[in-house]
Amino acid sequence: MTRRQTWFSAPGLFSGWFLLAALAAPLGGCKAKVPEITAPFRDDFERAEPGPNWLDTSGQVRLEAGKLHVSQGYNRPVWLRQKLPRDLVVELDVASKSPDGDIKVELFGDGQSFDLDRGSYEATGYVFIFGGWQNTLSIIGRLGEHDDAVKVKRSEPAVVPGKTYHWKITRKGGQIDWQIDGQPFLSWTDPEPLAGDGRAFLGITNWQADVDYDNVQIRPL
Repeated sequence: MTRRQTWFSAPGLFSGWFLLAALAAPLGGCKAKVPEITAPFRDDFERAEPGPNWLDTSGQVRLEAGKLHVSQGYNRPVWLRQKLPRDLVVELDVASKSPDGDIKVELFGDGQSFDLDRGSYEATGYVFIFGGWQNTLSIIGRLGEHDDAVKVKRSEPAVVPGKTYHWKITRKGGQIDWQIDGQPFLSWTDPEPLAGDGRAFLGITNWQADVDYDNVQIRPL
């Protein structure tokens, strides 16, 4: 069995066939049509619950003080249930409360996969990790975060616990540019850009650290 599992196969996350049908429908290609972001999108999380616009595959995500809080996510993302435009700018504010750093976002994933058993997660999109591996490495990965899936990386700077960083990720064609606090951080050009229905969603995730995400903005180009 592959370690990447669709959300509805995870034990203990949900119960009852009526919940399965209700939650699976928005992502099913032959069922309800998934909305696509065609105008500037923003979520500042100023509410009590993530709500139906987000699919939490971990059951651990909560909103605190107007921020999306992820802790011990173990590569079980909370997926935005709207398709990304092919060319776009994504901006968000992030902060880790842990010395481990471990701030992670997945772009152009399938919108439902997650790590079933804390094993080797098979990402379905581009992975952006700031301060991974106990705050020693930052990467852009394609369909993974280990070995050949790592396309570019750097060891510095490390994440400062408690500091809020502003990320800006731009993709146009195959060119991917990642800035942090207005400064170039990592960039890479994909000769075969990920696209299509199974490569169209944003996921917010991590491993064990306490991380806050806020002010998610997506703008088509």
